[in-house]
Amino acid sequence: MSHFNDFNNAQVAKLPRHLKQFIVAQNYEKYTPIDQAVWRYVMRQNYSYLKNVAYYPYIKGLQRAGLSIEYIPDLQTMNDNLGKIGWGAVTVDGFIPPAAFMEYQAYRVLVIAADIRQINHIEYTPAPDIIHESAGHAPIIADTDYNNYLSYFGSIGAKAMFSAKDFELYEAIRRLSILKEAADADDVQIARAEKELRYINENMGEPSEMALLGRLHWWTVEYGLIGSLENPKIYGAGLLSSIGESATCMQPEVEKLWYNIDTINYAYDITQPQPQLFVTETFQNLIDVLEQFANTMAFRVGGAESVMKAIACKNVATAVYSSGLQVSGVFTDIGIAANDDLTFIKTTGPSALAVNGKQLEGHGKNYHQDGFSSPVGKLKDAMKPLEDYTAAEMIALGCFADNHTKLVFESGITVEGNVADVIRVNEKVILIVFRDCTVTESNGNILFKPEWGNYDMAVGEKIVSVFNGAADKDAFEEITLISQEKTHAITYDEKTVKLHQLYKSVRQIRDSGEHLDQLPEIFNQLKNNFRYDWLCALEILEIVYHKKIYHQLEKEVQIYLELKANREADHHKLINDGLHVIKNPVSQLIVND
Repeated sequence: MSHFNDFNNAQVAKLPRHLKQFIVAQNYEKYTPIDQAVWRYVMRQNYSYLKNVAYYPYIKGLQRAGLSIEYIPDLQTMNDNLGKIGWGAVTVDGFIPPAAFMEYQAYRVLVIAADIRQINHIEYTPAPDIIHESAGHAPIIADTDYNNYLSYFGSIGAKAMFSAKDFELYEAIRRLSILKEAADADDVQIARAEKELRYINENMGEPSEMALLGRLHWWTVEYGLIGSLENPKIYGAGLLSSIGESATCMQPEVEKLWYNIDTINYAYDITQPQPQLFVTETFQNLIDVLEQFANTMAFRVGGAESVMKAIACKNVATAVYSSGLQVSGVFTDIGIAANDDLTFIKTTGPSALAVNGKQLEGHGKNYHQDGFSSPVGKLKDAMKPLEDYTAAEMIALGCFADNHTKLVFESGITVEGNVADVIRVNEKVILIVFRDCTVTESNGNILFKPEWGNYDMAVGEKIVSVFNGAADKDAFEEITLISQEKTHAITYDEKTVKLHQLYKSVRQIRDSGEHLDQLPEIFNQLKNNFRYDWLCALEILEIVYHKKIYHQLEKEVQIYLELKANREADHHKLINDGLHVIKNPVSQLIVND
């Protein structure tokens, strides 16, 4: 992938191929003057309010992440700054699968949606956008305890088991968010997508590990409060980037509860304001709760119950034998003894074998394209697990090259055939390869016949871990290295281009302090040709109000905006909030933060 840009950032450079495939170029030049104004409006609103309720010095945090209130962040600047605290950032296209998102966090890389919300969704957007990701998540990343929590969460989340429903839900959410942000979205299509999402959401059944972890993520990373129940401060990115909810969440009718392991019992609804929020005293407590939950997960528990989770997931998962052998594939069947011990496991379709996350030579999914199945457990009357046999003990058992042997497991499964190879890794026997082999259960049911080819028998007394995805993802997954050059070229009609030009002129006047005499004419054009726009007029008012010039123009714009606010319900709060920040300026506060 020669054109991969790692921004000279150590964390981004370390990303594996299966994560790099989601990265898209930021294409900074695609942001229009209106996009830049939207960023500035939201950030000024945020700051004006958050300086009193955010947990950390908001502006210092922004600066440490390479962000400013004035401009949409540029990824190179962000990476230069984040690199100093051992993190990085990349841009992706909208929602990416939750497991990939988690894995990025484990690699200490922030995932940022490259797009910015349209002006008509300025207060809140269901689609991920650069405001949420960078203004919400990035400023707090400099806090060591917090960023340790984030990367630890990622490493646990990347192993979490999904249910098949979780995959459906992810697809439905992604579809809806794309439709909603599309310029030519059709209301009927949107309504259908919303209905479909609601249906899936209401029929999720028992929550999977990923769904429960999703709740912990939601009530901490997105909507978390820290401090005391009486006077908590905000650290959750969802609250920090939603101008609406950061103000209402401190009201007494939003219940504040202590954050602990019971929090996983609280589901959330992404479309509604939160009825309750959770407060943690310290970030260390977040790590402790996560650790408590991780101890119940399949990747730490293993056994039959964990393989059952893999079967329910209907997607690729990995089961790890006590010998260290990792079997990746879609699990479809298990054998369970009377005492609930596993007797065998089975995958269907392309499967692969690995040790320590590296695929075994010759055991990729092309070789095991029809699935894989093997016994689990000890041999009958054996003193110790087969994986611990020495070379001499293997010979005594008859397990050596070109010898015909018969192995009988405690479960009653019998494996009989000619030994072709015994594979050891790290002093453990992990695989015995048989030719002309028959595998039968105690009831005579045949599990493998000689004419099916060689039989690779996994060795291991127990399944000690089961986790989501393949063990060696780079070897297993189809890396569809999507080209970096995703075109985001929206072609704007002549009228919109003129409006962009007006925004650009206002910004140049504000930045340079020159050509102020152009403002009356710009306002005139807005009033006559762009009645629907409100933000550019606000920016004009801000300049003349602070420069204390053109009093006549100031009065005119003020009245124009007040009338607009009263007439247009959609813009009422936005305009009034904008007027508030102009009258209670943010600028001098920024210097002293």
